[in-house]
Amino acid sequence: MRLASPSTATLAQRLYQALRGWIQNGELGAGSALPSSRQLARELKLGRNTVLSAIERLTAEGFLETRPGAGVFVAEWRPSGRTSISVASAPPSEAELSLSARGERILDFSAGLSDRYTAFAPGVPALDQFPRERWQRLLRRHQQQAPLEWHDYQHQGGVPALREALCDYLRLSRSVRCRPEQILITQGAQQGFELAARLLADVGDAVWLEEPGYGGAQSCFVSAGLDTVPVPVDAEGMNLEALPTSAPSPRLIYVTPSHQYPSGVTMSLKRRVALLETAQRHRAWILEDDYDSEFRYASAPIASLQGLVDNGPVIYVGTFSKVLYPGLRLGYLVLPEALIEPFKRANARLHREGQYVVQSALATFIDEGHFARHVARMRERYRQRQACLREALAPAVERGLELSEGQAGMHLVASLASHEFESALVARAEAAGVLLSPLSRYYLEPPGRPGLVLGYAGATEAEIASAGSWLAEQWLGLAEDV
Repeated sequence: MRLASPSTATLAQRLYQALRGWIQNGELGAGSALPSSRQLARELKLGRNTVLSAIERLTAEGFLETRPGAGVFVAEWRPSGRTSISVASAPPSEAELSLSARGERILDFSAGLSDRYTAFAPGVPALDQFPRERWQRLLRRHQQQAPLEWHDYQHQGGVPALREALCDYLRLSRSVRCRPEQILITQGAQQGFELAARLLADVGDAVWLEEPGYGGAQSCFVSAGLDTVPVPVDAEGMNLEALPTSAPSPRLIYVTPSHQYPSGVTMSLKRRVALLETAQRHRAWILEDDYDSEFRYASAPIASLQGLVDNGPVIYVGTFSKVLYPGLRLGYLVLPEALIEPFKRANARLHREGQYVVQSALATFIDEGHFARHVARMRERYRQRQACLREALAPAVERGLELSEGQAGMHLVASLASHEFESALVARAEAAGVLLSPLSRYYLEPPGRPGLVLGYAGATEAEIASAGSWLAEQWLGLAEDV
């Protein structure tokens, strides 16, 4: 009897693995008697305690059994009717590992995800501009001051200080009508969408979504088993009048009214009022995703849809991923009074609450004015980076490339003449190591409008200039071939 070659595992672990492997492979059949621990120790030149440790572990797992007065034997551990089992069996085929139809759809939404944060990656903030040293100092201070109960399970809905700071900020900057008690801190906007989908809708219920729209929200609703109904977006935002009369009544309506993602348009006041009336008529809830509205360049931030009426059927969803950094994993919901306790209890049960030290530090970050100053700095920096991208793309724009107005946000949309044009540019970019996000991928119903979603916030001016010049050159080359 020999053990496997030396590894980082202890001798007891290696003996355990060897014995278990022989038992599973049938080399040690059920009822086989093991040598005594002393005999095994002598044969393997191991300490007796090492042998006993391995035997005790296999006995606890059910592979071995001790018979008083007789010794240690291999147990009858296989299910009845099974004669053998192979540890080194062939891996299951793709057909055997097939996902559910819902799972396949969720994977479709992840097709554009990338870990290459280049000049054109949408939704990535300027990580190099975040005041990391100040933030680390705040984290250390709040870690040292953290009360003992923060290490326990929590169900308050978030650190009260952060909810109070957010309430003041949202009332002033976004005209949100709320009290601190109405704010629920989540681990990002995605968790907020998931909570709303699970608590307010049943499998098969309809959710109306902007077309094109945000893939993260789309995937949340699909994973909850909801019927996704695309609603066309035009220059005034979501156009409810474009829905066919046969469209199912919604339980949820998801919108990005202040800065539609990805088109960049702002929903008109007329459309906002119509949306509120429609939601009330259908007894539906509106999910207002206000993901990057702090970054407006031609005017002050647009007032929220939630703030238009008192006690409206609106859940306001915000995130710090765009204004600070994605790894923070903090978002929030502003809930109508009737939903506060149900959402708080469900969140504590489904997801647990955490990061109270981080939440406390963020409250101080806001109260001391660092948050507002950072947003102001980033608004100016993103304005400069957008201008840099426009300058790099100018040769193509002069020849007919159409870019969105870019009055807000962290990306521009380039319209393309055809899906073939879009596919050709994406293929060339992949070969060159450049990330391009096709606009058609943001549509629930193919083929969608061809184009590119060009992020500019997370790259330096030099990176933007280089990537933009490359894209302009490729566009011009393809345009000449058409």
